[in-house]
This record gives sequence, structure tokens and C-alpha cells, in this order.
Amino acid sequence: MLLLRILVLGAGGIGGYFGGRLAENGQDVTFLVRPKRKAYLEQNGLTIHSKQGDCQLEPQLITKEARVEPFDVILLSSKAYHLDQAIEDLKPFVNESTVIIPLLNGIAHIPKLQSEFGKESVMGGYCVIETTLDSLGKVIQTSPFDKLFFGELDGSESTRAKAIANAFSCTKATFNLTNQTEQGMWQKYLMITVLSSITTLMHAPIGPIRDSEGGTKFVRDLYDETSAIMHVHDAPLADDIVEQYMIAFEQLSYHFKTSMQRDMEKGLNIETDHLQGFLLDLAEQYQLDAPLLRCVYQHHKVYKEMLK
Repeated sequence: MLLLRILVLGAGGIGGYFGGRLAENGQDVTFLVRPKRKAYLEQNGLTIHSKQGDCQLEPQLITKEARVEPFDVILLSSKAYHLDQAIEDLKPFVNESTVIIPLLNGIAHIPKLQSEFGKESVMGGYCVIETTLDSLGKVIQTSPFDKLFFGELDGSESTRAKAIANAFSCTKATFNLTNQTEQGMWQKYLMITVLSSITTLMHAPIGPIRDSEGGTKFVRDLYDETSAIMHVHDAPLADDIVEQYMIAFEQLSYHFKTSMQRDMEKGLNIETDHLQGFLLDLAEQYQLDAPLLRCVYQHHKVYKEMLK
């Protein structure tokens, strides 16, 4: 197994889980965290409760003020509304050979990261997992799936990507090197936009939405509306992706909630500008109507106004 120096920005549900699985497997993993999270982890350690197996770690930790050598790989797992600050925090830890693998939802962050660090420094990445921090700061992973996908955005099978895949292998999480990263990112963007839209608009988990009269049709209409925007933008979606996602929708747990829904229930900030807002900007650019998505976005803007 190849050892790399890996920096994980954040030790929340995503960063804590995947970074923790790499550290559990013996990789040289450091977490870049805020002082409050650092103090908690120094006292309590990093705890993961998961269907794939629990673990307790004493992680290597730094804050943005630390001055250490640049890292080989960075997993960027911040929320989209913290991206600008995350970029500034990461700059001291990046050199010309550092590879940044962002795990944010959506697609708007890619050009920004490429502009700041250079196209060659940024790979594509996304994850499929249901995870959160509980009230005690422990990572709780509840879904049967815990997959992280990464690869070159141009689809090439580079030597560095294969080396990273080797370092990420044999963990209790699933790390997949793929030559279709861009397609995967757009398709996840489609799914997360629709699911976060319906669960937050209707203040309900998937089950009651699916069982309500007209609920499934509403979901299908929102998939059609959202995918139409992406198609006009030449996003590399599979031809049958909406059909695939409607089948998956029928199979989701009755109690399934999205992370945006959980954030709204806690009165936290949400990524609506990065997800729904970015797509509405594209719709306006291409002169497309998107009434369902616009309704959702307005609902989110009212929510954010009430947080002030």
C-alpha cells in the first residue's frame, strides 16, 4: 500500500468519515479543523459509528495557522458557503504537485478551485453517503452505502490517479477511481437538487412525499425540469438518468432525509445558492422556464432571511 500525506479539510460527517477510514487503514492523514473542533477531537478523539464497523481514532490535527510541509492529496469536504474561506485556509498547504479532490455537491466550485490552484491541481470527486455529526460530535453513518468517487476531469487514467487509488484501497469505505467523474458529479447534482428540493419544500422525509396523491408526479416533473437545464448546458448526463432516479426514488427508505433538510431542521445555513441558485442562473442564461425550481429557491431564500 502506497503511503501519501493526506490533508482532509474538515472533520464533520463527510471529512470525518472518509478521512477516518483512511487513517484507520494506516494512511498519514491530517485534519485541518477550526480551533473548537480541534479541542473537542483532542479531548475525545474521532469516533465513527457505522454499519461498516465502528472505530475510535486519535487523529492528527492542525488549524489554518499551522506551518507544515504541503500535502500530496487534499480531500476538500467543506460546505459550499464556506468555499472561499476554505480556499484561503488551504493555500499554505498546497504546492505544484498537490492534488485537490473536492467532495462538494454541485459543480460551480470546480472553476473556482481551478482558477485559484490551477487546472492540473484539481481532480473531480463526489461521494454517495448518508452521514452526520450527532449532538456529541461523533460521526454517524447510517446508510448501507459509503462510496467516494474520484478521477481526472478529462477522463484520462493518469499515473497520479492510480497512485491515489492504491493509497485509498483496502479501507472499510469504498473509494472508486473512475474515468467518468464529470458525469458522476453532474448526475449526483441532479439527484441531490431534486431530493433536497422536495424534502425541504414539503418539510417531510421521502415516504410521506411518495405516498401523497400527486407526490411522485411532482418529483418526476422536477427531475424533468432540472435535467432539461443541464441538457441545454451540455452536461454529460446518461440518456436514461431520470428513469434510473425515479426507480431509485421508489426504493428509498420511508424515513430518508437529505442533508439540506437536516440543516434546515437545525436552523443552519444551506447550500441553495450553490445548488438550486446556480441552475436557475443557467436557466436564465438559456432563457428556460423553471417554475418548480424557482418556487423551491424562493422558499429557501425566505428561510435564509429568517435566519438573520
